[in-house]
Amino acid sequence: MGVPDADGQGPADGLPGLPPEWGRVVVPDDASALADEARQIRRELRRAPRPAGRPARFTPPLLALLAAVLITLAGLAAVTWPRPHRSPGAPTVLPRSTPAAIGPLPALDLVGADNTPVPLRSLLPAMIILVDACACAEQVGTAAATAPAGVTVVTVTEGRSAGPATATGVRPLGDPAGGLRSYLHLSARPGTAAALLVDRRGTLVRMVPELGPAADYQADLARLAG
Repeated sequence: MGVPDADGQGPADGLPGLPPEWGRVVVPDDASALADEARQIRRELRRAPRPAGRPARFTPPLLALLAAVLITLAGLAAVTWPRPHRSPGAPTVLPRSTPAAIGPLPALDLVGADNTPVPLRSLLPAMIILVDACACAEQVGTAAATAPAGVTVVTVTEGRSAGPATATGVRPLGDPAGGLRSYLHLSARPGTAAALLVDRRGTLVRMVPELGPAADYQADLARLAG
């Protein structure tokens, strides 16, 4: 455990120093190693006579043993106390959908199939699906079929190419500078498509990092049309 002792090593973190007259106090890594000393303390406490109404007096050896026991137990508690486990470098796992009213969407210009600029805010309210890591045609088609009238469904591919339309009623666009993913700090994950739900004021009200069943976002889509 590396717990300093009273033989010139200094006190342990957060513990007072021990009197030098107690001698060397060795704190083992395993509390069971103090079983014999603990029994000795109990025997001496039972044998030691004391006047009625006066507390027992501990000799320096007994105090040293008691201090070793307490320090060992405290160290074991610190080592074994449960802590949240997180592997070094483990990525942060985003929830399936985040709470409403995340913030304003930046005023970005995307490009259409003919490479003409398309201001993103001109499409609002919209469900914007990032498909550069996965075309996810089935999920995109479900979103297009679920979107109420007045809500534009847009697919966005990072780069100057808008990509093909993967479902009826979906408008494909390109993001030459990768502005959307940069704004969201959201890396592309192969096999998944992220979706943004943006109201007519340009507020990103929900982000779905992995587009799944329509039930996950249907209620929010309906609110966009309001």
